[in-house]
Amino acid sequence: MASLPRIDPAQVLAYEFPQSRFTYTERDVALYALGVGAAGADPCNPSELPFVYHPDGQSSIKVLPTFTVLYPVGFLDVISSISGLHYDPNLLLHGEQYIEIYQDIPTNATIRNSIKVSGLHDKGKAAIFELETISYNDDTGALLCMNRSTIFLRGAGGFSTSGKPYSFSNRTNAGIVTRTATKKDLAGERSPDSVFEDRIQPSQALLYRLSGDYNPLHSDPSFAKKAGFQQPILHGLCTLGYATRAVIKCLCEGDPRLVQSVQGRFLLHVFPGETLITEMWKDEGQNRVDYKLKVKERNKVVLAGSITLKPALSRL
Repeated sequence: MASLPRIDPAQVLAYEFPQSRFTYTERDVALYALGVGAAGADPCNPSELPFVYHPDGQSSIKVLPTFTVLYPVGFLDVISSISGLHYDPNLLLHGEQYIEIYQDIPTNATIRNSIKVSGLHDKGKAAIFELETISYNDDTGALLCMNRSTIFLRGAGGFSTSGKPYSFSNRTNAGIVTRTATKKDLAGERSPDSVFEDRIQPSQALLYRLSGDYNPLHSDPSFAKKAGFQQPILHGLCTLGYATRAVIKCLCEGDPRLVQSVQGRFLLHVFPGETLITEMWKDEGQNRVDYKLKVKERNKVVLAGSITLKPALSRL
């Protein structure tokens, strides 16, 4: 296999992203909620049913904050179009996802996205690339949220032209207090404040993909085996939705408006049909919940992160 050209940082940072738009309705909001397991175990559960149904009409349903990961339309297509960013798509890994919520998320809207490169780092054998998307309500102009995706491009490192490894960072900082959860944060010296167990339906990946992620890794058995998995795996962003929903259910009394930011670090794959256990620790001083998500059957941690709650509404 021919070696890839080296990443050209100047071209990457000079690339001008076209604005994109994403239009959705209450149907999409409900479909996403079902895709991350809402009301899956009990369709009459009073804290979960409002994500898919409301007696006053669908326009009154609640919106999970992680629904906003759908706003950056064609995420992988955007990355592949960036001039100077040379990588093997088969070696791309989604490492982290970070979301900040600035306004209540509407149940239907047309979203206008502004995109920029927020990070590019040479790690030798790999490159770390960050893409930041700031989303506005196209009808009102209101700033709604920000998504930041951290991508590991294996085999794309070593592009620095000096003895010092190349590193660029230009993150948007809205002043929301958050930090990446560490092993010590999560394990701590005490038991979790709350634990939630949820079984993933065997068809969960097929349901979640209807929200727009049609990567065959999550649906095609032959493709999954070629990628080294015994069967299609669950979308990483789907597991992030499960963890966030667990925190909202257990520590926010079912109110998604309490969530100000969500951060998740993807550690391991999940198979549909497995059981997820979300362990949660409250930080009383910072209105923050640290969490880890593990697969019960394999006793493996698959996702770790933190969720910041709005100080004025916090129930911590």
